Amino acid sequence: MLRRLDQLLANLGYCSRREARAWVADGRVTVDGAEADGFGQKVDPAAVQVDGEPLDHPDGLLLLLHKPLGLVCSHDDREGPSIYGLLPARWRRRNPVVTSIGRLDKDTSGLLLLTDRSELVHRLTSPRHKVPKVYHATLGADLPPGLGDRFASGQLLLPDEKEPCAPASLRVLGPREAELTLTEGKYHQVRRMFGCQGCPVLTLHRVSFGRLTLGGLAPGQWRELPPGTFSPPPA
Repeated sequence: MLRRLDQLLANLGYCSRREARAWVADGRVTVDGAEADGFGQKVDPAAVQVDGEPLDHPDGLLLLLHKPLGLVCSHDDREGPSIYGLLPARWRRRNPVVTSIGRLDKDTSGLLLLTDRSELVHRLTSPRHKVPKVYHATLGADLPPGLGDRFASGQLLLPDEKEPCAPASLRVLGPREAELTLTEGKYHQVRRMFGCQGCPVLTLHRVSFGRLTLGGLAPGQWRELPPGTFSPPPA
């Protein structure tokens, strides 16, 4: 799809639209190897270069981040240090903004996906797509007998909720250690599910999202994912 040149550069976080016009005038921007005709030129993003370099992810970003403890998933600076501070400044200036697909709270670590593709956010956070997410929890009390069946029943109703939790799979790793697989994302769901059964969560770490895992990614690091990672199945 052809896009107006100054708007394209601004939306990708390179500069403001006014600055883009100056860049074009200075010959810093080329289209198909030739200096751009003007800042209002309609261009194919794949044909544009700035200072001899192709544009940075013109088709959208998709990142897998190992979220560390202590960071929030918010663009509001008043909520404290944020995961977005880990990203390059240019990515933080993109429009649409880079945002997380779902959230992990400040005291939860692990796998988090980030993107500026709004359709992907809606699709992967929708409960009807049933994308499995696995969490590792350590608990402040022994797991009660029968908890796996209770979580799997689809009848567990959390306090202040009108709809019960979707069936979830519990894998017991020890008296106070377990993995829980969810296909939905209610507010603080893992902590609330264990908490209402008398097992407060001491530590929580997301192990996987769909078929994606962290691999050897260190806390605070990310890796880029191919744009088609979550392509919808063919009709």
